[in-house]
Amino acid sequence: MINEKLINPDSIVVIGGSDDLYKPGGKILKNIIDGKFRGSLYVVNPKQDMVQGVKSYRDLRDIPETDLAILAIQAKYCLQDVELLVRQKNTKAFIIISAGFSEAGEEGRKLENDIAALINSVNGSLIGPNCIGMISPYYNGIFTTPVPRLNKMGCDFVSGSGATAVFIFESAIPKGVNFSSVFSVGNSAQTGVEDVLEYWDSTYEPGISSPVKLIYVESIRDPDKLLHHASSLIRKGCRIAAIKAGTSEAGSRAASSHTGAMASSDSAVEALFRKAGIVRCAGREELTTVASVFFYKHLKGRNIAIITHAGGPAVMLTDALSAGGMNIPKITGGHHDKLMAMMNPGASADNPIDMIATATNEQLNNVIEYVDKKMPEIDGMTVIFGSNGLNDMTVIYDLLHKKIEECDKPLFPILPSVAASRTELEYFLEKGHVNFPDEVVLGRALTKISNTPYPADEKIHLKDIDVPLIRKIIDNAPNGYLDPDTIQKLLTAASIPTVKEAVVKTKKEVAALVNRVGFPLALKVIGPVHKSDVGGVTLNIKSLTHLEAEFSRMIKIKDVKAVLVQRMLTGTELFIGAKYEPKFGHVILCGLGGIFVETLGDVSSGLAPLTFNEANSMIKSLKAYRIIKGTRGKPGINEQKFEEIIVRLSSLLRFATEIKEMDLNPLIGSPDAITVVDARIRIEK
Repeated sequence: MINEKLINPDSIVVIGGSDDLYKPGGKILKNIIDGKFRGSLYVVNPKQDMVQGVKSYRDLRDIPETDLAILAIQAKYCLQDVELLVRQKNTKAFIIISAGFSEAGEEGRKLENDIAALINSVNGSLIGPNCIGMISPYYNGIFTTPVPRLNKMGCDFVSGSGATAVFIFESAIPKGVNFSSVFSVGNSAQTGVEDVLEYWDSTYEPGISSPVKLIYVESIRDPDKLLHHASSLIRKGCRIAAIKAGTSEAGSRAASSHTGAMASSDSAVEALFRKAGIVRCAGREELTTVASVFFYKHLKGRNIAIITHAGGPAVMLTDALSAGGMNIPKITGGHHDKLMAMMNPGASADNPIDMIATATNEQLNNVIEYVDKKMPEIDGMTVIFGSNGLNDMTVIYDLLHKKIEECDKPLFPILPSVAASRTELEYFLEKGHVNFPDEVVLGRALTKISNTPYPADEKIHLKDIDVPLIRKIIDNAPNGYLDPDTIQKLLTAASIPTVKEAVVKTKKEVAALVNRVGFPLALKVIGPVHKSDVGGVTLNIKSLTHLEAEFSRMIKIKDVKAVLVQRMLTGTELFIGAKYEPKFGHVILCGLGGIFVETLGDVSSGLAPLTFNEANSMIKSLKAYRIIKGTRGKPGINEQKFEEIIVRLSSLLRFATEIKEMDLNPLIGSPDAITVVDARIRIEK
């Protein structure tokens, strides 16, 4: 838990405080002093009476009652000091910098648990152990440098890694990003990333609390808690970006289906973040750039105007934006002519609007003003302007400052001259702005933000879904892979359309089916996991002779128990899969089906239960979306029905958690219908 004594203590004691600034206890004390902590500050050092000008006690028993204790001593001494502080000094908040706890082995884990239990017994707060500390608006309780500039409306930041937090500071500070608070939770013996989110959520006040939250996390202990509080914060007006590290797997797992191979802990995290509305970032630069975007006016669409005096960066920005689905619409007609009249000969107004190197301050002002006020089809602007020796950069930056404040549309300044115009850039940042020194990183950040959906509703779609029947089927089914007839019944109970089919074991049964199903037909073996690998799939059978011959061949294949006869459908092959991930629940994947699932690896993920908006976002985020939409004269599929099947499947799984793996591949899609033609479902009770 996080209490007021941790955030705003009236008194702090640094146990292990030192004059040596190369020791954690020395540096953390100096940072607190430099941060002008207004309360009472004490030090415990058995060898000194004064440390860095602060009164030092040789014995912990001699200090006054203290709100917050920061421990920078060996791990083996921490438990006895915590016990004394809890029992005798009414201390209710602790930051343990020391290492040597659970990260060091079982003995350290026990020591860590004992300390946490002791603090919990008095409803105290604990940050750490094995962390760099924390920063609140009231004190700089970290031992590292740099200490970021504090601003109550800057970022709130929580990190599971102290070193990574410092490197994120190094990335953020040159851009002009400020911080409101920093929590380095270390081993999270009591307080983890999810608990910090809960605190932010419970204390959030619009216009008073920071609206930007950043997260670095390596282990998500409670996905439901993270989802709930992140979604709640975003609905209140916050924007959240996060890095989740440690998702790769050392080797590929043996899996019995496409879904088992492709649904991993990483896809679970991706699905969780999408459901919560968190912008997922791949690294420090991307995280701090996304944070920088958050401090500008909200970009409400995908159409961007690029205003530049340098062609190359504009081309690279165009590529980065286009790759992520943003639009740089070509400017034509009257708008083009009016913009050209504002600029020097040789300029271009096509978009990017290249004003060339001789552009003046006045021309830049006029172009920005025109795009902002006269071009409603444009949603936002980027301005690339670096030093080329022909402009007074202070004047340029003053203009950008004014335009950022005045324009109705967001204006993102790309100011790459961080060395040549360092003084002028610092002047610009002092005005409260944030810079984007790299146009490609900005382009990727804008697309990440644009492609992150709003937090999903928590309602479960139940229309035409027979929950009692689903439960009856699951309860009566044995562990393992379900037979085709049970799969048909289960999907039908959720109103998911399936192809006409029948299981046959004799040539006589095959012949009897023809009149009922009709040609063309498809034959698939039942038994082997991967049918194609054993020659167990034959499509487009149009005669009884061919049908009987293929049945006779297939029934002799090793491990084949029977043969599935299906009505042959044509259209676009699609895929929907699901896999149960511990802690997260069912991760649902979708993409193109057939061989494309494995060869392209182009799938998007969601976390059950899903809403129609989530399903729509999953489909549109696929690289193959153009095929789904229809391209080069080939018709697309019925996207609405595809969404509906994804949502229905997610609702089915919500009431059938025994399903550990599901693979619908392929579904056949056309402009009129989406039909499941092959499915594997494995249950484990």
